[in-house]
Amino acid sequence: MIEEKIIYILDTNILLHEPFAFLSFQEHDVVVPMTVLEELDSIKDRRKDVSRDARVAIRALEDTLAQASPEEVLAGVKLPQTDELHPSGCLSIFNDYTLEQTSGTLSFNENDNRIISTALHIQAVKSSKRVVLVTKDINMRLKAKGAGLAHVEDYRTDQLIDDIRFLTKGYHKFDGDFWEKIKSCESETEGRNTTHFVDRDIAPVTYINEYLIDESESFAGKVTGWDDEKLAILDIGRDRLMSKNAWGIQPKNIYQGMALDALLDPDIDLVILTGPAGCGKTLLALASALEQVIERGLYDKVIVTRSTPEIAESIGFLPGTEEEKMAPWLAAITDSLEVLHKQDENMNSSLNYIMDKANIQFKSVNFMRGRSIQNALVLLDECQNLTASQLKTIITRCGEGTKLVCSGNLAQIDSNYLTAVTSGLTYIVERFKSFPGSTTINLNGVVRSRLASFAEENL
Repeated sequence: MIEEKIIYILDTNILLHEPFAFLSFQEHDVVVPMTVLEELDSIKDRRKDVSRDARVAIRALEDTLAQASPEEVLAGVKLPQTDELHPSGCLSIFNDYTLEQTSGTLSFNENDNRIISTALHIQAVKSSKRVVLVTKDINMRLKAKGAGLAHVEDYRTDQLIDDIRFLTKGYHKFDGDFWEKIKSCESETEGRNTTHFVDRDIAPVTYINEYLIDESESFAGKVTGWDDEKLAILDIGRDRLMSKNAWGIQPKNIYQGMALDALLDPDIDLVILTGPAGCGKTLLALASALEQVIERGLYDKVIVTRSTPEIAESIGFLPGTEEEKMAPWLAAITDSLEVLHKQDENMNSSLNYIMDKANIQFKSVNFMRGRSIQNALVLLDECQNLTASQLKTIITRCGEGTKLVCSGNLAQIDSNYLTAVTSGLTYIVERFKSFPGSTTINLNGVVRSRLASFAEENL
């Protein structure tokens, strides 16, 4: 008879992906093989972002096991309970170096094989329980199955969706004419703003600040509230969206119009822009930042940052200050600045003037922890390469009067530890879709250069 309690054996990449992952298995037991601790130890001193996660995981494990005796660590130490109604399991360290290699078993020359052997040993010793190896390594999952392990899983605790096709786009497009679908409508006008109250059934699954468009050339609205019966829609109109202007930039189509409307809205604290390369995410974000800092005076400065994974071999250490070191990573920002000022008589002088006038600061994500950013507009580029915990760190740094713009392309993830569904970008899109101070716009509908479009579809 299989008991309900499960034993989870964690691979190293799980603790690198989420350092506190061992606390996420509720009432079930968690086993960390000794090989995992050795791998964390070898990673913690590298000059990589992942080294920080390794150190956090080691400290978290030490805090949990600090008061336990060696015998208790091997047997299992009770994990902290979240509340009285939900008991927690136990955390133990398994010394896989005590296992003897026999004929037919995997070679102990590789760390992955040692971890798999740990799971196979526990499965044999505790056959009455379900033993599950948890790893994000696809090949390791295949090897474990081939070696005879009955249960192997990916870590899905922080995975909110299974397919990014189901990720909210930030807008809902109706077939045909929107008003032909409306049977009854009440309207209220305040100044130039008109709000329509229609039956909730027209869009039963919707979110605050979600845009509504149709196939006509006139209607565009934004969801501002709802109850059990009615849906409140602010009538924006396509013409108003298409006439949006920021630092001389106007939208080329309705998708960029929705993005620019959200970027220029002072009531929205978080704007998330997703979409393929070349769709205008960075250009729109930078243009709106310059408009609101220099022309409107809504913010004091622009802080630009991004993750720094390399898609080829490292170019080595970079000289200079923090901003000078970040310059190669933030070339997309300077490229966009050049586009915005390419008609100027002396472009280089214009760029220097604007960067000084808007107080544009290039900062590294590595030094965001502990800061409190006040009255600034923060542009976080390429955030598909950040984990959920890294994005949480940055978001919680935003103080009073600060607006955050996150942009990224889920088809271009350079991190070895992330996929489209586990990216921090996907995580915050799902987590913040119901937050009244945020909005998401997917720019997949934007017409890009024919070269970029062909590459996206055929390479």
